Amino acid sequence: MTGRGDSVVFIGPSLCHDEVRKTFDGTVRPPIGRGDLDQLIGCDPPPQQVGIVDGTFLHRLAVTPKEVLRAIDAGITVFGASSIGALRAAECDRYGMIGVGRIYRLFADGEVVADDEVAITMDPDTLAATSEPLINIRLAIAAAVEAGQVTEIVGSTAVRIAAGLYFPDRSWARVVDDLHRLPALPADEVEAFTAWTRSEQRGDQKSADARLLLQMMAGSDDDRD
Repeated sequence: MTGRGDSVVFIGPSLCHDEVRKTFDGTVRPPIGRGDLDQLIGCDPPPQQVGIVDGTFLHRLAVTPKEVLRAIDAGITVFGASSIGALRAAECDRYGMIGVGRIYRLFADGEVVADDEVAITMDPDTLAATSEPLINIRLAIAAAVEAGQVTEIVGSTAVRIAAGLYFPDRSWARVVDDLHRLPALPADEVEAFTAWTRSEQRGDQKSADARLLLQMMAGSDDDRD
């Protein structure tokens, strides 16, 4: 098991809470919003470590870098990955926030810069994603092109299509539909792309990074034993 009662993670939809609870025995909370970290700082005692994965920003203000810094100043170890956690870690790692995973590293290195890369919509009751993050589309297609499963022209076109969509409208199905409307692309290559999107080979970088964050929190927790 990962973590204890002095560990808190804000997560969903990068990983569903049922999966998180199988390996994490700390407190599992829904996506973080403004004020949540300050609330934890005010606890007696506050948690020793906090993981930030997912957060809100449409219907509630997002957690700010200043809130992260206040938590660090209060002695809380703060981890970030996958979504808003990766964004805040890229902004606050120089001050002690611990960034985890590939998405964090891409933001930290400036290879991706837009918040839109990780933005999605979700079901407010189940916390399940109802759109696909651009970063997942971008990285999955890059891996497929490198593996020869998708051609460069179709892959790059698909990424441009996804990037041009408003984030609530992004989905693999929408990208495929828009690709099929481009007669200049080779039909067989588009069909190969379509088949690939329906396979289990796409991967999910946000989920992978979230799992890594939980592992990192477990390691940090073990160091205190």
